[in-house]
Amino acid sequence: MLRTLLCIIFVVIFLIFMLPVTLITWIIGKTNPALKDKLNMIFIRSAFKIILFLAGTKLTVIGEDRIPKDQSVLYVGNHRGFFDIVTIYSRVFRPMGFVAKIELSKIPLLNMQMKNIHCAFLDRDDLKQGLQTILSCIQEVKNGISICIFPEGTRNTGEEGTILPFHIGSLKIADKAKCPIVPIAITNTQAVFEAHLPAIKSAHVILEYCDPIDTASMTKEEKKELKSRLETTILEKLKEHKSMI
Repeated sequence: MLRTLLCIIFVVIFLIFMLPVTLITWIIGKTNPALKDKLNMIFIRSAFKIILFLAGTKLTVIGEDRIPKDQSVLYVGNHRGFFDIVTIYSRVFRPMGFVAKIELSKIPLLNMQMKNIHCAFLDRDDLKQGLQTILSCIQEVKNGISICIFPEGTRNTGEEGTILPFHIGSLKIADKAKCPIVPIAITNTQAVFEAHLPAIKSAHVILEYCDPIDTASMTKEEKKELKSRLETTILEKLKEHKSMI
């Protein structure tokens, strides 16, 4: 339980530390929003790297050079556990937000930091609110903020190497924002936490970025096949990962 205690203590200290920092970056953002976003990204990214270290996570990253460097993108990944977010955000090089479940917006301090990095909260039981979330994400991408989504809609608790069917609605973010999609295949994050709640244990996590998909040049037929294409691409990578764990 030592790793668990260390991670909890660090998270509490970090969230308290970020209270005055958030005020400072808010003031900076009044005249320089880009600098505010960059500072918030650096603080959160650094915190997640420390959490991975305290958790004893061995991280293998593949294909990072495939990510477009000059524009915002929509990251589309499979969802295995809480450490998906920690792992992915520890590698960002430009501001990025997540689409997260609405329940997280009710956690004090945490919700503040999530909003600071442009996270959007989705209520899966409210179609109108869900549409507003998608529209806000489209605008974020147009403003230069990358967005990461988990279109399975919930955490997959099935066998490693499998995925749940993707929900197509959130994929419209890329279509409307005219941005590339970068598929993400992530393996073994549940072994850090969910596989043995409430303990955090050391595990080998694999994060792979697949070739980006240019949605702006896609035909109508290609758009219809996008969901299947993403599922197939990620599944193929997950199968390759099995031999690496």
